Amino acid sequence: MISINEVLETNRMVESQHLDVRTVTMGISLFDCIGGSAEETCKNVYEKITSYAGNLVKTADEIAKETGIPIVNKRISVTPVSLITARTGGSEKIAEVLDRCSEVCGVDFIGGYTALVHKGMTEYEKKFIETIPNTLASTKKLCSSVNVASTRTGINMDAVALMGDIIKQTAEKTREQESIGCAKLVVFANAVEDNPFMAGAFHGTGEADAVINVGVSGPGVVKAALEKVKGADLTTVAETVKKIAYKITRVGQFVAMEASKRLKANFGIVDLSLAPTPVTGDSVAHILEEIGLESVGACGTTACLALLNDAVKKGGFMASSHVGGLSGAFIPVSEDIGMINAVERGALGIEKLEAMTAVCSVGLDMIAVPGSTPKEVISALIADEAAIGTVNGKTTAVRIIPVCGKESGSVHFGGLLGSAPIMPISKFSPAAFIARGGRIPAPVWAHKN
Repeated sequence: MISINEVLETNRMVESQHLDVRTVTMGISLFDCIGGSAEETCKNVYEKITSYAGNLVKTADEIAKETGIPIVNKRISVTPVSLITARTGGSEKIAEVLDRCSEVCGVDFIGGYTALVHKGMTEYEKKFIETIPNTLASTKKLCSSVNVASTRTGINMDAVALMGDIIKQTAEKTREQESIGCAKLVVFANAVEDNPFMAGAFHGTGEADAVINVGVSGPGVVKAALEKVKGADLTTVAETVKKIAYKITRVGQFVAMEASKRLKANFGIVDLSLAPTPVTGDSVAHILEEIGLESVGACGTTACLALLNDAVKKGGFMASSHVGGLSGAFIPVSEDIGMINAVERGALGIEKLEAMTAVCSVGLDMIAVPGSTPKEVISALIADEAAIGTVNGKTTAVRIIPVCGKESGSVHFGGLLGSAPIMPISKFSPAAFIARGGRIPAPVWAHKN
């Protein structure tokens, strides 16, 4: 049992170290909304989401006021839309309904315009994926994801090739908004069913009817704790991170239990990821530099990140009865002021970021590249990340933004999305590799039956 006093002990961390609950996300199953026509399905979807999530924002705000713990985002995730529209079609109509639901419920984002094609694509799923650019351009809060690989099945290179083109189209469709549509689109390997973070959240097929998943965050808290052990050995560093991750996760556990009870939903998971923001003092990069790097991107960065990620998980797992989602350290470039500074000073490039994704949560996240980047290069970048994910049995992802009309400089999204320096990317062509298509087989160790 978690007492309110236990949560209130963290007030100092909230006031001076940017501790917050980054998101309370309600996952809602839409399988029972499938009707005999697209119109009937749309009606059922609207009624169910607004019924279940109508009080989500109000409830989260009440918990935040009572505990003094900021809850930054309130979100909804739904069953992958490609699954509920396979019979009747009308996925773009559902997209409009989902966006309207997000407005009515007052949430920040709604996720689940999703396709799971890690082994193969039906003709309908291919057509569904082809609707993503128009859908993201015509909606405000809807997010989309596509799973193209898994450790068990390998990498669907036909889907990888298609997604390079889809990302380029999405960038062009939202050209007037700095290609921001791409910030709402994630390509996954080993996507998880209980992720509360956008843009990749969807409500998995193995989940209950309504579930509350909470994502906590506290890079500033971790850095402040490490400042007290300057000069100590790395075992002490790991122990310090473990202890503070425990405290952070207890906050998430309390909020998740309270929200699920008040909203009459299942308690799903606490995702104990360290998710940064563009605000100074809330940076994963600065934690790594506190451990001893002159700058993120220096030799040793991957080792420091591996230590941090492991310690966060070890501390968090002791604090919550249900840990899930992605859980670790995020390294989005545009959303982390320390990462931005490292890129600007020439210390951090895409190649080093790719190496870092082998040991942290997710992958190449919120990276802006020149608008002229060919679709085959984007597909190859996705393939590289998928290979890291499948071989290492972890979730990896790509959220990349080819900014139309810009080859250098930076792009400004605002809010939690921050600002991204446009990063150079290799111009040598992988086109012949991508054109082969087919499937990269699963690693041999994946067959454990």
